[in-house]
Amino acid sequence: MPHYASPGVYVEEVSGGTRPIGAVGTSTAGFVGTAPTQDARRNQAVAIGSWSEFLRIFAAGDRPAGTPLSRAVYGFFDNGGGRCYVVNVAPGEPISGTGRTRSGLALLEAIDEVAIVAAPGYSDPLSHEDLLKHCELMGDRVAILDPPEEITDVERLTRVASATPKAKPKANGGDQPAPAPATPDDGGQRPRQSDYGTFYLPWLVVRDPISGEVVPTPPSGHVAGVWARTDTLRGVHKAPANEPVRGAVDLTYRITRAEQELLNPAGVNCIRYFPAEGIRIWGARTLAAEASEWRYLNVRRLFSMLKESIADGTRWIVFEPNDEQLWRSIRRDIGAFLTRVWRDGALMGSTPQQAFFVKCDAETNPPEVRDAGQVVAVIGVAPVKPAEFVVFKLSQSSVGTEAQ
Repeated sequence: MPHYASPGVYVEEVSGGTRPIGAVGTSTAGFVGTAPTQDARRNQAVAIGSWSEFLRIFAAGDRPAGTPLSRAVYGFFDNGGGRCYVVNVAPGEPISGTGRTRSGLALLEAIDEVAIVAAPGYSDPLSHEDLLKHCELMGDRVAILDPPEEITDVERLTRVASATPKAKPKANGGDQPAPAPATPDDGGQRPRQSDYGTFYLPWLVVRDPISGEVVPTPPSGHVAGVWARTDTLRGVHKAPANEPVRGAVDLTYRITRAEQELLNPAGVNCIRYFPAEGIRIWGARTLAAEASEWRYLNVRRLFSMLKESIADGTRWIVFEPNDEQLWRSIRRDIGAFLTRVWRDGALMGSTPQQAFFVKCDAETNPPEVRDAGQVVAVIGVAPVKPAEFVVFKLSQSSVGTEAQ
């Protein structure tokens, strides 16, 4: 308590007790690939804020050739992305970052703000697995996986691919076989099921921003830009679909409605051409099972944002006295945060009580929990789901046709 010795008026600043929880960013991307200047800042995670900055760092020198990485970064900024991290790896080097020296995807593990991960042009099963394992390990980001450039059989894209290493003799003439690079078998071309991965096809036809030539390019960079643009304009709860792909002048394969009826249940997001609207993303699913609660991309990304925001905003709780006053503070702060999320349109319900609940009391924190040094809060939210299938039912009446 302050000590007052002289008569007078004393004004003190006191804390109001509230500790607002802010929503973390969801639009920062991390790209791994080979840059036009192959040895530029190799195996470093470099923050990039514009296309001109990427050119200055990764495309210096005389007449560098464009790469899938450079076209992806350009597509990211062209479609509304604002910030990304770029990891330049050597040609043919795995993106997993194996070995004693941290490289590839391992460099992105230390960057908390990354929420979108892609390796443009790496469409083989091993690279897909590396991306999925990275996002599942981190738990706060989602991968965009690229398909093979050539689509010969749409039905194969509904089956999971596998990689079978082939053995070959050692170069030194030894009798023990050495593993050769794994190659996909003929079973399928789709990545495995995962709550933290997405799969888009086909490749886009774009103008290379470095050479000026019209070339096919993997869709992951442009898709990441559409995600970032949707997050900025509508919010992470809005499914990043039915959105135009800026910079794409054509597709390497025109997917039909009948083909998408096969692909959509398998979690394959199609990029379609429509005569009146142009080229648009026409799917918003993850690679989770069709019956999974995480099958919609916006739900997966919303929960990742909520989880990380609450974790960051409640770090002050650690080592506080575990009593009723702490429980009330937890309910108040998380409740205020979720109310703002509900007002933004991310949660279902006409009232906050219908949209979410926060329970932190003696029931969730009995003596044995408190003795273990734990405080437990149970949170439930009702996320909005995308209107993926719009159905109008028409019937005839005696005065004409009406919509029900």
